[in-house]
Amino acid sequence: MAGNDLGSLLGGLLGGGRSGSDSGNILGALLGALGSGSGSGSGGNPLGGLLDMLTKSGLVDQKDSWVGTGQNQSVTGAQIQQALPDETLRKVAEQAGVTPEEAASDLARTLPQAVDKLTPEGQLPQAASLEELVRQQSL
Repeated sequence: MAGNDLGSLLGGLLGGGRSGSDSGNILGALLGALGSGSGSGSGGNPLGGLLDMLTKSGLVDQKDSWVGTGQNQSVTGAQIQQALPDETLRKVAEQAGVTPEEAASDLARTLPQAVDKLTPEGQLPQAASLEELVRQQSL
Protein backbone atom coordinates (compact mmCIF):
# COMPACT_ATOMS: atom_id res chain seq x y z
CA MET A 1 0.00 0.00 0.00
CA ALA A 2 1.46 3.32 -1.02
CA GLY A 3 1.74 5.84 1.79
CA ASN A 4 1.20 8.80 -0.55
CA ASP A 5 -2.02 7.35 -2.01
CA LEU A 6 -3.25 6.57 1.47
CA GLY A 7 -2.21 10.04 2.61
CA SER A 8 -4.31 11.61 -0.15
CA LEU A 9 -7.33 9.54 0.86
CA LEU A 10 -6.88 10.40 4.53
CA GLY A 11 -6.26 14.06 3.70
CA GLY A 12 -9.67 14.10 2.01
CA LEU A 13 -11.21 12.33 4.97
CA LEU A 14 -9.78 14.96 7.30
CA GLY A 15 -11.20 17.82 5.29
CA GLY A 16 -8.64 18.39 2.54
CA GLY A 17 -6.67 21.61 2.42
CA ARG A 18 -2.99 21.85 3.06
CA SER A 19 -3.03 20.91 6.73
CA GLY A 20 -5.47 18.04 6.14
CA SER A 21 -3.27 16.74 3.34
CA ASP A 22 -0.11 16.97 5.46
CA SER A 23 -1.88 15.20 8.31
CA GLY A 24 -3.15 12.61 5.87
CA ASN A 25 0.40 11.98 4.68
CA ILE A 26 1.58 11.33 8.24
CA LEU A 27 -1.43 9.13 9.00
CA GLY A 28 -0.96 7.33 5.69
CA ALA A 29 2.70 6.73 6.47
CA LEU A 30 1.81 5.43 9.94
CA LEU A 31 -0.93 3.08 8.78
CA GLY A 32 1.18 1.99 5.81
CA ALA A 33 4.06 1.14 8.16
CA LEU A 34 1.74 -0.76 10.47
CA GLY A 35 0.11 -2.58 7.55
CA SER A 36 3.44 -3.73 6.15
CA GLY A 37 4.76 -4.88 9.52
CA SER A 38 4.17 -8.36 10.80
CA GLY A 39 3.30 -7.16 14.29
CA SER A 40 0.06 -5.32 13.63
CA GLY A 41 -1.79 -7.94 15.66
CA SER A 42 -5.19 -7.39 14.01
CA GLY A 43 -5.30 -9.70 11.05
CA GLY A 44 -3.35 -7.33 8.83
CA ASN A 45 -5.72 -4.38 9.41
CA PRO A 46 -3.41 -1.43 10.16
CA LEU A 47 -6.14 0.58 11.92
CA GLY A 48 -6.83 -2.38 14.20
CA GLY A 49 -3.10 -2.73 14.84
CA LEU A 50 -2.87 0.94 15.78
CA LEU A 51 -5.82 0.62 18.15
CA ASP A 52 -4.16 -2.42 19.75
CA MET A 53 -0.97 -0.40 20.30
CA LEU A 54 -2.93 2.42 21.93
CA THR A 55 -4.67 -0.06 24.22
CA LYS A 56 -1.40 -1.73 25.23
CA SER A 57 0.19 1.65 26.01
CA GLY A 58 -2.58 2.64 28.44
CA LEU A 59 -4.58 4.93 26.14
CA VAL A 60 -7.73 2.81 26.40
CA ASP A 61 -10.04 5.67 27.43
CA GLN A 62 -8.83 7.91 24.61
CA LYS A 63 -9.01 5.15 22.01
CA ASP A 64 -12.47 4.09 23.17
CA SER A 65 -13.71 7.68 22.93
CA TRP A 66 -12.51 7.93 19.31
CA VAL A 67 -14.10 4.63 18.29
CA GLY A 68 -17.24 5.26 20.31
CA THR A 69 -20.01 7.66 19.46
CA GLY A 70 -19.38 10.25 22.18
CA GLN A 71 -16.92 13.12 22.61
CA ASN A 72 -13.33 12.42 21.46
CA GLN A 73 -10.71 12.66 24.21
CA SER A 74 -7.41 14.32 23.36
CA VAL A 75 -3.98 12.73 23.43
CA THR A 76 -0.52 14.33 23.55
CA GLY A 77 2.46 13.92 21.26
CA ALA A 78 4.38 12.42 24.18
CA GLN A 79 1.67 9.78 24.65
CA ILE A 80 1.82 8.92 20.93
CA GLN A 81 5.62 8.63 21.14
CA GLN A 82 5.24 6.17 24.02
CA ALA A 83 2.54 4.17 22.22
CA LEU A 84 4.37 3.68 18.91
CA PRO A 85 7.54 1.68 18.42
CA ASP A 86 10.53 4.02 17.92
CA GLU A 87 11.32 2.49 14.54
CA THR A 88 7.76 3.02 13.30
CA LEU A 89 7.71 6.66 14.41
CA ARG A 90 11.11 7.30 12.80
CA LYS A 91 9.92 5.74 9.53
CA VAL A 92 6.72 7.82 9.57
CA ALA A 93 8.62 11.03 10.30
CA GLU A 94 11.13 10.32 7.54
CA GLN A 95 8.39 9.68 4.98
CA ALA A 96 6.58 12.87 6.03
CA GLY A 97 9.78 14.96 6.08
CA VAL A 98 9.46 15.97 9.74
CA THR A 99 11.11 15.07 13.05
CA PRO A 100 9.69 12.20 15.11
CA GLU A 101 8.48 14.76 17.67
CA GLU A 102 6.63 16.72 14.98
CA ALA A 103 5.11 13.53 13.60
CA ALA A 104 3.93 12.49 17.08
CA SER A 105 2.41 15.93 17.71
CA ASP A 106 0.63 15.91 14.36
CA LEU A 107 -0.67 12.40 14.98
CA ALA A 108 -1.91 13.50 18.41
CA ARG A 109 -3.94 16.27 16.75
CA THR A 110 -5.33 14.18 13.91
CA LEU A 111 -5.78 10.63 15.22
CA PRO A 112 -8.92 11.35 17.27
CA GLN A 113 -10.76 12.75 14.23
CA ALA A 114 -9.42 10.14 11.79
CA VAL A 115 -10.25 7.15 14.00
CA ASP A 116 -13.67 8.65 14.75
CA LYS A 117 -14.45 9.00 11.03
CA LEU A 118 -13.12 5.53 10.21
CA THR A 119 -15.34 3.95 12.89
CA PRO A 120 -18.73 5.59 12.25
CA GLU A 121 -20.72 2.75 13.78
CA GLY A 122 -18.69 2.87 16.99
CA GLN A 123 -16.61 -0.17 16.01
CA LEU A 124 -13.85 -1.15 13.62
CA PRO A 125 -15.45 -1.95 10.24
CA GLN A 126 -14.52 -5.21 8.55
CA ALA A 127 -12.55 -4.32 5.42
CA ALA A 128 -9.81 -5.88 3.34
CA SER A 129 -7.67 -2.74 3.32
CA LEU A 130 -7.45 0.74 4.76
CA GLU A 131 -8.24 2.23 1.35
CA GLU A 132 -11.53 0.33 1.45
CA LEU A 133 -12.20 1.64 4.96
CA VAL A 134 -11.70 5.20 3.76
CA ARG A 135 -13.79 4.69 0.63
CA GLN A 136 -16.63 3.28 2.74
CA GLN A 137 -16.89 6.76 4.24
CA SER A 138 -18.12 8.14 0.87
CA LEU A 139 -14.82 9.55 -0.38
